[in-house]
Amino acid sequence: MAKSEQCCSTQLIDGDGFFNDTGIEQFIKEVKLGECGLSYAVVSIMGPQSSGKSTLLNNLFATNFKEMDAFRGRSQTTKGIWLAKCAGIEPCTLVMDLEGTDGRERGEDDTAFEKQSALFALAVSDIVLINMWCHDIGREQAANKPLLKTVFQVMMRLFSPRKTTLMFVIRDKTRTPLENLEPVLREDIQKIWDSVPKPEAHKDTPLSEFFNVEVVALSSYEEKEEKFKEQVAGLRQKFFHSIAPGGLAGDRRGVVPASGFSFSAQQIWKVIKENRDLDLPAHKVMVATVRCEEIANEKHAAFVGNEEWSQLEQDVQLGPIPGFGKKLSSIIETSLSEYDQEATYFDEGVRSGKRKQLEEKLLQLVQSAFQALLGHLRSGTLEKFKVAFDKALDGGDGFSAAAHNCSESFMAQFDKGCADAIIEQADWDASKVRDKLKRDIEAHIASVRAAKLSEITSLYEAKLKEALSGPVEALLDGANSETWPAIRKLFKRETESAVSGFSSALSSFDMDKQTKDKTLASLEAYARGIVEAKTKEEAGRVLIRMKDRFATLFSHDSDSMPRVWTGKEDIRAITKTARSASLKLLSVMAAIRLDDGDTDNIEKTLSLALVNAKNADVKDRSITTVDPLASSTWQEVPSSKTLITPVQCKNLWRQFRSETEYSVSQAIAAQEANKRNNNWLPPPWAILALVVLGFNEFMTLLRNPLYLLVIFVGFLLIKALWVQLDIAAEFRNGALPGLLSLSTKLVPTIMNMMKRLADEGGAPSASNNPQRNPAPPSKGLSSGANASSSMSSTASSEVTESEYSSPTKQE
Repeated sequence: MAKSEQCCSTQLIDGDGFFNDTGIEQFIKEVKLGECGLSYAVVSIMGPQSSGKSTLLNNLFATNFKEMDAFRGRSQTTKGIWLAKCAGIEPCTLVMDLEGTDGRERGEDDTAFEKQSALFALAVSDIVLINMWCHDIGREQAANKPLLKTVFQVMMRLFSPRKTTLMFVIRDKTRTPLENLEPVLREDIQKIWDSVPKPEAHKDTPLSEFFNVEVVALSSYEEKEEKFKEQVAGLRQKFFHSIAPGGLAGDRRGVVPASGFSFSAQQIWKVIKENRDLDLPAHKVMVATVRCEEIANEKHAAFVGNEEWSQLEQDVQLGPIPGFGKKLSSIIETSLSEYDQEATYFDEGVRSGKRKQLEEKLLQLVQSAFQALLGHLRSGTLEKFKVAFDKALDGGDGFSAAAHNCSESFMAQFDKGCADAIIEQADWDASKVRDKLKRDIEAHIASVRAAKLSEITSLYEAKLKEALSGPVEALLDGANSETWPAIRKLFKRETESAVSGFSSALSSFDMDKQTKDKTLASLEAYARGIVEAKTKEEAGRVLIRMKDRFATLFSHDSDSMPRVWTGKEDIRAITKTARSASLKLLSVMAAIRLDDGDTDNIEKTLSLALVNAKNADVKDRSITTVDPLASSTWQEVPSSKTLITPVQCKNLWRQFRSETEYSVSQAIAAQEANKRNNNWLPPPWAILALVVLGFNEFMTLLRNPLYLLVIFVGFLLIKALWVQLDIAAEFRNGALPGLLSLSTKLVPTIMNMMKRLADEGGAPSASNNPQRNPAPPSKGLSSGANASSSMSSTASSEVTESEYSSPTKQE
């Protein structure tokens, strides 16, 4: 690429028809064409080879196209199409120097490339300069006629041709005035236009519909160079502000924005090379589509790399960002504004469509951040609501009031946060997140409500259990005729108290009457359940309770002192009383009587069937009666209130009697044993028989007093044995066990007594001869002697005491 201080140029299409896309991109960057928008013009020149086209352009636009060296002969100088920027002309003007026509270098290919380059010039240029010789005007076979035919023919391949200015530059003007040359030239042009085949739609379309025809004449460059330059300078002025209204290209149509010129030219040449018809409107849309998409992609990439957006994207993952919506809206608006600025000259429909796509892509990119922000707002608001709600409840606020106030307050805070997060370009609705927050708040309120109700319910249930369970158990333990009235009174009092407090506690929950009544009824049912459960529990231990009551009444007197069966007690009456009390307990436990109207004859039925049945049977064995306990239900008592069925009562009573019979028999045995122990003297008839039958022996004793001494010693020995063996205690458990026990103790006891007597008899002689036994007695022997002495003394004293007591009693 050649370059000077004021002008730069590049080969756009080489001689082989290859488009120099790299060169044109660099050219556009150097001349800053992309900044021109629609304010630029394209001028091209066509004409025969070696007709001075490059010379004219260099003088007219101060370009640096390669010129032919006349001293080396005529030959092809420009190959392909060259592009340069005019120096010093506003607006920015690009000049294309086309390869000359009718050149010998191309030969037969000349026509093909000629048509392609001509069509390219018409499709791209706003002004087309047609360089022609003055002496060809008016000639039928002039060199310019094939060129004009080519221009008009290729123009028909444009579906919607641009309004192009054709400026005919007459070179080497002769003395013939231009006023005379121009009509002839225009007439020739019209003839050529009329002779060119046209599509049916443009068959009668005038030339002026497609072209603005301008004619200028220039003197010979070689012969009148100064005049030529003067005329060229005058012509140059026409290209200033050429695209303004009234300018050379003031009424041009379908202009491609400068930023899309490179792509547009490349695509046009591609279509021309493929020998396809060039649809300029479609091409314009295509160029706009590609360029607008490129611009949109650039803006999208710039947005992705934007530091402010990247920081926002990172920060929003950590929590809410104040002013998020405004900041992001500003960044998006900047990107869209830059897009609008660069794409403003492209097709409006394409531009708007691509802008919308860019906006959608940007919004799609930021949507995740927006949703993350809404998520933080929702979770943060929910947590704050929970804290405030708990604080309000702890502060004594009513549940419903606290729930309503906190809910309204924090939903308003969420709405405010959503308004701050809204992106202006997006029509996003945060209602789903808001609804979810509302559901979460309602769910939390419901859970806290359930927890609070459960807590209050558990509190009052615990109070009821404490107030009812123990007292009911105590009342049932001392079951009597007033047990169930007392239980009903206790139940009613405690239940009313609990229900009253529970109702006051529920008033802050703003319940409807039906729900509140149902909740209170459940508490009453719970209280009833406690009493019934405790009653059932005690009913399961009724046999133990009956035996405990029987044992208490049977084994203790009215002062709660243990009974001593001395023989004076009426065991039958005591047994009947104890069993009646146990039967009373069974009748109390047999059914639940919590309601005031609960009446039954269970106690009477049990008494008749269990206590009085034996008496009735004894009185009349001939009368057959039906057992009232041969049933599984009680009369006037529903099964739901029955704890112990009649059949179970009968079985329990039978088991109770069998297990208490032993205590009764033991009492009777103890009483009889006590009677035997107290009656140790023989009966009076036996005493009388002894006196009558033993009179002779008694007289013998009186005649021989020695017998009395022997009898007295024998009495002492027997008395000592009686005391040592504790015969009375041994025979307390029965005769046979006493005899067996005495048989094992008799011989050891006699031996022990004889040993003690022997020890006591040897003690005086030892004291009279101390020198013969100087060693002191051992501790064991001394203690044994002392013990023997003590026992003998005790026995002696007892015998003596009993002896002395006998005369006293006789006296």
